[in-house]
Amino acid sequence: MDRVSSFDEPLKKLLGGATAKVMAEHLDLHTVGDLLHHYPRRYEERGKLTALADLPLDEHVTVVAQVADARILMFNNGRGKRLEVTLTDGSGRLQLVFFGHGVHKPHKELLPGRQAMFAGKVSVFNRKMQLAHPTYQLLDASDADEATEAVDAFAGRLLPIYPACKQLDSWRIAKAVDAVLPSARDAVDPLPASLREGRGFTPLPEALLKVHRPQTKADIEDAKARLKWDEAFVLQVALARRRYADTQLPAVARRPVEGGLLDAFDAKLPFTLTEGQEKVSKEIFDDLATEHPMHRLLQGEVGSGKTMVALRAMLTVVDAGGQAAMLAPTEVLAQQHHRSITEMMGELADNWGLWREAPLDEGRRSGDGRALGGSEQGTKVVLLTGSMGAAARRQALLDLVTGEAGIVIGTHALIEDKVQFHDLGLVVVDEQHRFGVEQRDALRSKGKQPPHLLVMTATPIPRTVAMTVFGDLETSVLDQLPAGRSPIASHVVPAKDKPHFLARAWERVREEAENGHQAYVVCPRIGDEAEEDGKGAKKARAKKATPDEDPEKRPPLAVLEVADELRKGTLAGLSVEVLHGRMHPDEKDDVMRRFAAGDVDVLVATTVIEVGVNVPNATAMVIMDADRFGVSQLHQLRGRVGRGSAPGLCLLVSEAHEASPARARLSAVAATLDGFELSRIDLEQRREGDVLGQAQSGVRSSLRMLTVIDDEEVIAAAREEAVAIVAADPELEHLPELRTVLAALLDKEREEYLDKG
Repeated sequence: MDRVSSFDEPLKKLLGGATAKVMAEHLDLHTVGDLLHHYPRRYEERGKLTALADLPLDEHVTVVAQVADARILMFNNGRGKRLEVTLTDGSGRLQLVFFGHGVHKPHKELLPGRQAMFAGKVSVFNRKMQLAHPTYQLLDASDADEATEAVDAFAGRLLPIYPACKQLDSWRIAKAVDAVLPSARDAVDPLPASLREGRGFTPLPEALLKVHRPQTKADIEDAKARLKWDEAFVLQVALARRRYADTQLPAVARRPVEGGLLDAFDAKLPFTLTEGQEKVSKEIFDDLATEHPMHRLLQGEVGSGKTMVALRAMLTVVDAGGQAAMLAPTEVLAQQHHRSITEMMGELADNWGLWREAPLDEGRRSGDGRALGGSEQGTKVVLLTGSMGAAARRQALLDLVTGEAGIVIGTHALIEDKVQFHDLGLVVVDEQHRFGVEQRDALRSKGKQPPHLLVMTATPIPRTVAMTVFGDLETSVLDQLPAGRSPIASHVVPAKDKPHFLARAWERVREEAENGHQAYVVCPRIGDEAEEDGKGAKKARAKKATPDEDPEKRPPLAVLEVADELRKGTLAGLSVEVLHGRMHPDEKDDVMRRFAAGDVDVLVATTVIEVGVNVPNATAMVIMDADRFGVSQLHQLRGRVGRGSAPGLCLLVSEAHEASPARARLSAVAATLDGFELSRIDLEQRREGDVLGQAQSGVRSSLRMLTVIDDEEVIAAAREEAVAIVAADPELEHLPELRTVLAALLDKEREEYLDKG
């Protein structure tokens, strides 16, 4: 068996068809290598009893405990039998229950004083925690010979507890690992010898043996340190190679043009750019001036002025004869960006119509001298969305292919095959986490040469996540708010415990409106039951919420219902409008225009207003069922207020109990305006799977031991080593083992992820 193929060996050959089938279907384990990288979740010490009081409800668990007592109870007039076994760890108790014919074997084996390992799903019956029909493995034996054998097998051993499933218990997985463990000696070590020796790492085969069958706790720590490093290092090498390859691609340099659109735009700005905006703009301009594609992530706090930075980059590209495209995740956001950009540019022109209709000559815009208050250049800014009318869509497509339009803002409609550009020089992707890498790549492929890429996110990302999820991008951070921005006060409104707090919340909204300001009210769903799909809608159709029921069991509050109640009740007399994703685009645009103009007092909306919406006169936001939103989403929503000179107010309404994790999340949001701190809290609570997201599944599925929130130092050090290695040997010609492991990591899905980064 050669060194590589032993890890590729199908489990069916070693374990048999039935076990291999369960492992494939329920644990996604297919090969020997997969199983060797299925690491124990934790370890139990022989003789040390688990703290039974801390078992999580409704989860499949494995415990090591001692039998305190066992008794058979009869029921159904003696026709039924039930065996009840009580386990103890000296501080807590757990009940096991077996029924029918299943009582005989455990009744003989689970005698008081016996110790065993049990697995099952934790439930509650008669207010007691219990495992119904758990599987178990005895850890001691009845006669002397067996006892000696058991001691030899288990005494002084750390028992690995594996991530398991209902169909396959931890110790059955352990037995399967025993069968494949000899293959660990064939592990291909990806670390260069100098790096491994320099950092004092355990050899990889030894690390695999230690993680699965440790003799001491030090073995576990040694193994984890090595395996975490491998995951971080191999991924960072892959990303470093991607970044290096990008530097080898050709691109058209788009250098700033003196006296062009950008200079005219900057000269007419009614405010001063922040130091952060100046610094990040310079980083972007430097990238645009090179003859290989820019790949930059711009992350910034809510309201830090990312759109202004993006517009300056787009104007630079237009000045240099190219076109710029901004991809937005929703129609509302695309329309908002189109409106704000045309207004920012239009305010500086003597005649907006001349600006938009300025003719094109060889990709440069030349007006009649009035656009931008005297600049000789102008450009056309077009919007392209899926719901546009046929005539408007035809005109937009024509403007793009001829080069008449220098800037286009659009939704997924920009990605369609029929959309062609005259000379696409820059792609700006707003709210990157809403798009898959395939969509990002589809737009980039529309350039004659690879266009420059600027990825923006208003969701602050911890440094470690940026180094893994967006590791193929250089990172710029805007953490400074423009002058004149007001602080936002945030408070939790416990609607169930203290209903008078909710009444006061609506009074505050009315007060803001009477003082000439406006407010948002955000709800989790739309409420048009005839059209809604999914489980939430079915629940909503099935029953209405009652005042006393558990907020987790009732359907989330809905825009249409809440707006109707507010109009008739607490906010009667105020102008209350709704905004949600299923409205006709013209209707949405009309509502947003009237809200921006101050003609609407209160906008009741779904999360379509989460990003990009900028109405400086909006000072208050009430988020209904706030516990139904994630931490980062709440922070995004809150960023819609406090954008002018008046202070902002955000009220997080929840019926969650005071001691619940949901309330703890809301309190964390209310306690800080630091988006990076909140993103860390969010990541700690949700863990990597949710945060990295489906679009980055290649990254997530390659991380088994490494956690991006806890292992920042490992990731940073691995990145540094990876960059140095790739700079010295881009093709890894002198590191065949690393190249082999990299090829194994980059299966088709992950390869696509990296190639399309």
